[in-house]
Amino acid sequence: MTRPLRIAVAEDEQNMREYLRELLPRLGHEVVAVEGGRQLVELCRTAPPDLVLTDIRMDDMDGLAAAAEINRDAAIPVILVSAHHEDELRVRARQEYVMAYLVKPVKQADLEMAIDLAMMRFEHFQAVREEAAGLRQALEDRKLIERAKGAVMRRVGLDEQEAFRRLRKLSADQNRKLVEVARAVVSAEEVYRGLERTDPAARPERPD
Repeated sequence: MTRPLRIAVAEDEQNMREYLRELLPRLGHEVVAVEGGRQLVELCRTAPPDLVLTDIRMDDMDGLAAAAEINRDAAIPVILVSAHHEDELRVRARQEYVMAYLVKPVKQADLEMAIDLAMMRFEHFQAVREEAAGLRQALEDRKLIERAKGAVMRRVGLDEQEAFRRLRKLSADQNRKLVEVARAVVSAEEVYRGLERTDPAARPERPD
């Protein structure tokens, strides 16, 4: 059993919408139900839910298009509910934010399991995403430190090991992260290079 969730439901069939509106609170969840995809997008922008449960085929905007638009603003897990299971829909449903797919008629046990599965998959997905973002940031930081080290080697006339040691010492002396010191060094190097390019002594003299 997952924690109580705020679930946004989009379903254009009134009977199905009312069924979900009654069933989800019995499973311990808060539900906000709308009739179409555009209403779902606006609802999620105004008050992002923990989970989206949406039909696919709706008149104004289908659930897959709505889910894509919602996830451009913020990562929200999606469960698709549909009476249709054509190949084209299955292909479109292979998006990273679609965590489960239910075929109508929806039974309580199937819905409860789909919610648990969707939230577990979404937690894992977020963890992988954060790890990947951390690795990308670590790589960017490493590149910045290498640029700073090269600048110190050129300006102060040091070898690579001593330049890195100086950067680490400056980081410790100023109680700043190494990457922050490296960023300051790279910024200063860019300023110096700009000044060198505008040095009048380095420009050719104009003929009279």
